[in-house]
Amino acid sequence: MYPLLNTIHEPHQLRLLPESSLRQLADELREFTIDTVSKTGGHLGASLGVVELTVALHYVFDTPEDRLIWDVGHQSYPHKILTGRRERMTTLRQRHGLSGFTNRSESPYDPFGAGHSSTSISAALGMAMASRRQGNDRHAIAVIGDGAMTAGMVFEALNNAGDHQKQVNLIVILNDNEMSISANVGAFSAYLSRIMSGRTYTRLKGGTGRMLGRISPPLLDAARKAEEHVKGLLTPGTLFEELGFDYFGPIDGHDFNQLLPTLRNVRELPGPILVHVVTKKGKGFMPAEKNPCTYHGVNPFDRRQGVMPARDVTPSYTQVFAETLVELGRADPRIMAITAAMPEGTGLSEFNEQFPDRCFDVGIAEQHAVTFAAGLACEGYIPVVAIYSTFLQRAYDQLIHDVVLQKLPVVFALDRAGIVGADGPTHAGAYDLTFLRAIPDLVLMAPADENELRHMLATAVALGGPVALRYPRGSALNLPRERPRQLTVGEGRILREGRDISLVAIGQPVHMALHVAEKLAEDGIEVGVFDARFAKPLDEALLRRAAQAPLLLTLEENTLCGGFGAAVLEFLARDGLLDAGLKVRNIGLPDRFIPHGTQAELRAELELDAMGLLGRIHALRM
Repeated sequence: MYPLLNTIHEPHQLRLLPESSLRQLADELREFTIDTVSKTGGHLGASLGVVELTVALHYVFDTPEDRLIWDVGHQSYPHKILTGRRERMTTLRQRHGLSGFTNRSESPYDPFGAGHSSTSISAALGMAMASRRQGNDRHAIAVIGDGAMTAGMVFEALNNAGDHQKQVNLIVILNDNEMSISANVGAFSAYLSRIMSGRTYTRLKGGTGRMLGRISPPLLDAARKAEEHVKGLLTPGTLFEELGFDYFGPIDGHDFNQLLPTLRNVRELPGPILVHVVTKKGKGFMPAEKNPCTYHGVNPFDRRQGVMPARDVTPSYTQVFAETLVELGRADPRIMAITAAMPEGTGLSEFNEQFPDRCFDVGIAEQHAVTFAAGLACEGYIPVVAIYSTFLQRAYDQLIHDVVLQKLPVVFALDRAGIVGADGPTHAGAYDLTFLRAIPDLVLMAPADENELRHMLATAVALGGPVALRYPRGSALNLPRERPRQLTVGEGRILREGRDISLVAIGQPVHMALHVAEKLAEDGIEVGVFDARFAKPLDEALLRRAAQAPLLLTLEENTLCGGFGAAVLEFLARDGLLDAGLKVRNIGLPDRFIPHGTQAELRAELELDAMGLLGRIHALRM
């Protein structure tokens, strides 16, 4: 089915092919990628958009000696297929299988691991500088999308790279998949790129500079200004050239006749260099071309029918958050919503439809999102920053310095808290209880179910100070919907009385604790279940009540290092309750990175499901 692709196991075999075979290889590679992702799920649209670019980069450059860094890794599937992992692609994003992103431990062709965006240029610059110091001439190539270019870290890296003009073999490939290329402009731009990146042009340019150096200074200045003016009119790369990069493009990222000569030419030039490549997200699979957002990340699907709408009537926690925010937004015009390039993922699309002038997508710029929210809060608004738990890590300083230190009423709605599943350790919401609990004056809560999420969001927007609530990925419990009401800050709830064991849980594990308590009751073991609700401030009266049992277990989906259980232990020690012989055990995520796999698989493996908790309790009572 893939006669040419099946002969390519490493890029050095690819480089033996004649150029005339690359079109067939790209077609087979695209079909193999579609076929694979339709079975495994994963990030499809971005990978389809870089098929030709991937082939061209491995064809022109000497990978892995030349370092090829893919920003984020969403678009790395064709790269994985060509670098010795084709036969393992059926294990993509599965437990003990291939990562959905680049991973240094997986292949020498992955020189840098990345699950978060906008890191590639910084890493590539570091590698290029190391190469120069080691005295070799290998290249470092960073492939970064136009969306990732919105992050401030990118411009920090570009600015720094500009300080090392002609000193580092750094090539940045700007993969622009938001622009279309008209025939005339595309052909003209491609012509300019080939000419401007060729040896003849660069020699002529150098000769012109030497000739201009012989004329009087006033004429020299005028000539240089004229050159910059003409370049600014002809190319969109003035910004990059001002930062010290030689800019080439835009070129058609699906046309080998443009890609190969341009890449060969820039390979021979001193860096830093930026090549502007225009691609189409989802290229070659019509459903993905028409709906790039839908096909960005997909579950397994039937290729003939495409991605089908979800049939599960149970709402996700993200949907419950979204619906509740719209409901609260209707009642209070001060509520604003902010996302960092994740309107669909965080559920803010509905809020944007209802209140387009009160919803802000700031791009992949988490630090800016938080300080922007602080500015809104200073002027009397109530900003709700909807963000994945893992991405809030990128704005920790802004959270402390710009929001909490000034006691501003910013709400942080942390989606994907706890175990996330197939995206693996880069996306695990494993640390937020720990790093947020350390901040004074920040209220921190986690709902046990969708109704508690509604109540907590209502509480948060009415609080008048900084607050964070974390909720998990996946389906809610489909409970009868309750009207949002405000909770008393720092007050938990007793869900079940029991004199033998106390289970003190926060967030998603609460209902699992109830199920386990019912199972143990069949054996005559009385288990109390306490929903803490708040990790900060703690309900101290509730904890004293729980400490009346001889065995107390805390439950959380957060690292045990400094998390909710640690907070409970700190209180029990401070209150003298540990001196009376109380046995306490903390149950949560271990002190290691959590691998990729399904949420159910990982919870079972970590003994964070009902069976695992029952086993732990029986072992403690032996």
